[in-house]
Amino acid sequence: MKNHINQKKTKNVSKLLLLAFALVFTLNACNQAAKVEEVKEVERSGAFYSDESFLKEHTDILVLKNGASAVALAPAYQGRVMTSTYDYTAGPSFGWINRPVVAKGFLSDEEKKGTLEEHIYIFGGEERFWFGPEGGQYALFFKPGAKFDFSDWQTPAAIDTEPFELVKQSESSASFTHKTSLVNFSGAKFDVGVERTITVLDKAQVENIIHSSLSDKLNFVGYESSNKITNIGSEAWKPETGLISIWLLGMYNPAAKTVVVVPFKEGSEEELGPKVNDEYFGKVPADYLKVENNALYFKGDGTHRGKIGLTAKRSKGIMASYDPAGQVLTLLTYNVQEAINGYVNSTWEIQKEPYGGDVINSYNDGPPTPGADPLGPFYELETSSPAAALAPNESMTHVQNTIHIQGNVEELSQLTQQLLGVSIEEINSKF
Repeated sequence: MKNHINQKKTKNVSKLLLLAFALVFTLNACNQAAKVEEVKEVERSGAFYSDESFLKEHTDILVLKNGASAVALAPAYQGRVMTSTYDYTAGPSFGWINRPVVAKGFLSDEEKKGTLEEHIYIFGGEERFWFGPEGGQYALFFKPGAKFDFSDWQTPAAIDTEPFELVKQSESSASFTHKTSLVNFSGAKFDVGVERTITVLDKAQVENIIHSSLSDKLNFVGYESSNKITNIGSEAWKPETGLISIWLLGMYNPAAKTVVVVPFKEGSEEELGPKVNDEYFGKVPADYLKVENNALYFKGDGTHRGKIGLTAKRSKGIMASYDPAGQVLTLLTYNVQEAINGYVNSTWEIQKEPYGGDVINSYNDGPPTPGADPLGPFYELETSSPAAALAPNESMTHVQNTIHIQGNVEELSQLTQQLLGVSIEEINSKF
């Protein structure tokens, strides 16, 4: 009888243990599932740490910090700023990253055949170093004798597949160098030395750039990109055979209500030229571009392919974009300098004015043809240096500051009023 009772007790205990184990397993599974969903939600929201982790799986990444701000750089992608954040531990990621292309990495010649990578690796990133001009009789993206169409368009290896060498690094700054030779459409050769330094800015430096204080209600990340090119050849670079420029382009995540804002100097077209060049890829429709007396507004929603540009005579040395969903104001400034030889022209044609190009540009991605997929989608903010007519050993430097500010809309509006001449409410009302 005792044995029977003991066996019964043992069975009951076993059942209780199994139930307890099942309960613990279920709770653990629920916790794990919750954690997975939490991670997925963070990834969906565009967290910096998610992009950083992904990038490190596929290429070397340097993360520079200044306080809570952080910037991720890729030496193999020409010292490119891939993305940035105002909070390294839990903040958003501001750069658009083309994960499928990054994951594939550099392909062999055989693997590239018939793919976009035959012409360019679109890795993304919120600030990359390029050379201009792209098109025209002094183009760097078309070989001598090529046709000005996409089949002959080729990104120079120096700004596509060749890595930059890291030569100096601190917690908040990194410097890169590179040497290359370029040949333009007219056959002129350029032996170029490149020096590129990225520095994450502190609060005082950001406030000095925007000439305003930032309250504790605002989050920010800012970085300076200093880029110097030197003629390391034996011949001077001359306008009659073509000049090159420093071209900085940033790719950002589009949003339905994102608007690019470019303030400009008021004045007649006879004196300052047109207010905007909007015919890079065909005229931009009115529901994507609005041009007023002192500023233009351009959609950054990634739904319609178009590009706009502003000449140096019109530029105030600043451009911006605003995303109302994230309450993020992005500012770009550059070192305004004398341009004796003008700015290179990148249009895909033999040009009447090869040095009548733009200093500021913005691109909105979208399907290149009806029914086709966009390249991203993304939108871009760009600045360029003057055309560089350099003697041997002479240099030119182009400096760009990128600042993302997030937070209280009223305070952001005070900044846009001061820096751009318009309020957040006005920006939001344009489209």
